[in-house]
Amino acid sequence: MDKASRIGFSYAFIAPSLLLTLVFGVYPILWAIRFMFYEYRGFGDPTFTGLDNFRRLLADTQYWESVVNTFIYAGGKLVITLPLCLVLAVILNGKLKGRNLLRAVYFMPTIISSAVMAVVFFIIFNSYNGILNQYLLKLHIISERIDWLGPKHAMLTTILIAVWGAVGNYMLLFLAGLQNIPNDVYESASLDGASKGQQFWYLTLPMLGPVLQIVIMLAIINSLKGYESIMVLTEGGPVGKTEVMYLYVYKLFFPTPSSGSITEQQFGYGSAVGFTTAVIVGIITLAYHLMSRRLNQLQ
Repeated sequence: MDKASRIGFSYAFIAPSLLLTLVFGVYPILWAIRFMFYEYRGFGDPTFTGLDNFRRLLADTQYWESVVNTFIYAGGKLVITLPLCLVLAVILNGKLKGRNLLRAVYFMPTIISSAVMAVVFFIIFNSYNGILNQYLLKLHIISERIDWLGPKHAMLTTILIAVWGAVGNYMLLFLAGLQNIPNDVYESASLDGASKGQQFWYLTLPMLGPVLQIVIMLAIINSLKGYESIMVLTEGGPVGKTEVMYLYVYKLFFPTPSSGSITEQQFGYGSAVGFTTAVIVGIITLAYHLMSRRLNQLQ
């Protein structure tokens, strides 16, 4: 087979993937970029409005509140999830009886649908007849029902649910990194008199550095983009306390009776908001990437 035939076969193999990428990846992005400058609500012809959508965005307090909520949600999730995943990975990497079963149990939430997970947790955390309140009352731990999904506790509840869903995925990545560290390193450290804590701090963490950088990057992106469980659990409520950026974008494209002030489809404005949100996530991800590269150069 000559070179031209090999190249032809190569393009033939990648053609289906390339076509799907163009249709479902590139085209929607180009469509959204175009409609950022139009007023379009799904009916009739789009009206060119220039930068009006972005001017409206700057004055949209509901969106900027969702940005703040997103940072609170993502920050809380990261602060709890990453240390917890690392600790679990270290424990399950040791000689623990039934560790394979425990690994499967911790990983199970990762393969469960976010919507199904949120429905189950809604039943658990329901303020009036939720399972959690019923058990706490029976055990006399609380004297009255706690409004877990109310203004005071809704954000914390959604963060804890997000942690439950994310632990298994990142734990598995940490576990893979730990298993690539040679046992000889720990044996040498033990002979030199290093304690378990010293081995973890001076050996495990530095050698886990590349994996840790990837995990943190993935965790940041997923935390900033996550909204599915919040949409099912609270729909951004109460009074916008759990409204996050991508949930706000979703409501602009697919409004529901519970969408608050968003009562109709706003494709033009939604495209502008979606683009701005993507830029915010991109800037944060790029900043972390540059910072991690800078730290690597200093080591």
